[in-house]
Amino acid sequence: MTGALAVRALPGAGVHELPASYPYPEPAWSPYLVGGLIGLLTLVLLSMFSRRLGASSGYADIAGLAGRGIAPNHTNNLAYFRENPPSISWTLVFVVGIVVGAFLAAWTGGETTGVYLQNLWLARFGEDSLTLRTATSLVGGMVMAFGARMAGGCTSGHGISGTLQLAPGSWIAVVAFFIGGIVTAMLLYRL
Repeated sequence: MTGALAVRALPGAGVHELPASYPYPEPAWSPYLVGGLIGLLTLVLLSMFSRRLGASSGYADIAGLAGRGIAPNHTNNLAYFRENPPSISWTLVFVVGIVVGAFLAAWTGGETTGVYLQNLWLARFGEDSLTLRTATSLVGGMVMAFGARMAGGCTSGHGISGTLQLAPGSWIAVVAFFIGGIVTAMLLYRL
């Protein structure tokens, strides 16, 4: 079933046409300022706390905490959680902060749309694709979380902290992220 939020188009584009340009005249937050702040945060984490910026272990903590609530014996017997016991760690708080911060940035910048299905998605999959979008998002998120754990880090861990430290594995991971994103976009949207 398609709700009202699912079919409302972004300004300047019909429901079945691709947006001609970015729907906002300019970003509300300067990418240079935000990039500088991320760099400063990374520097502080590395120099003062010997921690790398990354989010995937926060998602692992969420899964582990949920697993302990649902199937504690199974979760406690998993090798990963024996070595990395799930807890409410700084990375879990970081992940929550990313979600809250993204909302606050969009809200204060006037960039909240209330639109769940964007015009590009509607043009490719139609107005009745709310369930497909939700399932694709959930499965994609799970695959990305699994891949991040397999790769020893996520896009922020490898892309920001790892490349900053000139780690060859992180540079390889970042190239793979871009290739994967391009191939996926081409498959989904037939660009």
